Amino acid sequence: MSDCVFCRIVAGELPSSKLYEDDLVLSFLDIAPLAPGHSLVIPKNHYEFYPEVPADEAAAVVSAMLTIAPAVVASQGAEGFNLLLANGACAGQVVPHVHFHIIPRRAGDDLGFRWKHGSYAEGEMENVHRSILEQLK
Repeated sequence: MSDCVFCRIVAGELPSSKLYEDDLVLSFLDIAPLAPGHSLVIPKNHYEFYPEVPADEAAAVVSAMLTIAPAVVASQGAEGFNLLLANGACAGQVVPHVHFHIIPRRAGDDLGFRWKHGSYAEGEMENVHRSILEQLK
């Protein structure tokens, strides 16, 4: 897709700090990092939403992350990492190309999450469970 910034990086039209590359996957440093070493892992083929990614390509992305994430953590002397996928604009996806963030973390780094935890009303969890099971059929 010619107007996709990540597709342009894959095509070599835009520069990136590449970390990993194979036939299906590319990883590079995020240009607006939440922490030093914040990296992106993308399928080379263009997909806007994660459920569109074929299983073999999704597996290749996950496999690459198993190699990249520990290297990012070790290189930055981090204690752990967050793995984040924002799927859709309402979830915070800015670039409409599937991408995972590997964000190295340290205790006290003040990155955190702003999740407002909720609870189910009486019987609601069972209804949600049943609805999802129906969609899985």
